[in-house]
Amino acid sequence: QVQLVESGGGLVQPGGSLRLSCAVSGTIFELADMGWYRQGPGKQRELVATIASNGRINYGNLVKGRFTISRDNRERRAFLQMNLLKPEDTAVYYCNLLLGNSYWGQGTQVTVSS
Repeated sequence: QVQLVESGGGLVQPGGSLRLSCAVSGTIFELADMGWYRQGPGKQRELVATIASNGRINYGNLVKGRFTISRDNRERRAFLQMNLLKPEDTAVYYCNLLLGNSYWGQGTQVTVSS
């Protein structure tokens, strides 16, 4: 059974930083493509960043230059370093794993507010 567990969300002031983590179990992590998506209040879920099994990275336009995605195959984790956070980054952030099927975590809330 594939499980994804996100952590690291919280409340942060504008301009601050957070680091999200996604712990994966139940599959061959190093073969999977990983991604982060978010869904803000009243909005559709959108791409934040993806990192393929071969290390290729893709970012959504709204986070380029501020967010960094990475992975540690030994720890079976994906990470999202978020810097220069803005109020419009407020959302529930979801971890995604793609290996044949698509799997989602339960989400972690990120709130950017003064």
